[in-house]
Amino acid sequence: MTNPASAIEVVGFMDLAGEFRARGWASPHLVALAVPVGGAELLDLLEVPQAAVESLFVNHKAIGVDDAVIRPGDRVALVPPGVPGPHRFCLGIYQRHRD
Repeated sequence: MTNPASAIEVVGFMDLAGEFRARGWASPHLVALAVPVGGAELLDLLEVPQAAVESLFVNHKAIGVDDAVIRPGDRVALVPPGVPGPHRFCLGIYQRHRD
């Protein structure tokens, strides 16, 4: 069993929620984490391709995968590409991939 003090909670939205269910993961999925990791490292631990994730929410704040630092005890949500326009704005990821 994962120690909650050294774990993070991870949920997936949209297609990623289906992938989590297909893996038999609870929602939230607890992941043991002893030290801080970057967003890409977390996706590697979860075996989720980086192309499948547009943005992360770390403790309710939208952040890019390459900019994220996840620490033990954090709550993380994975947001895939394809979130509809109005929702992107409300979630804070509207400008994430605009030039």
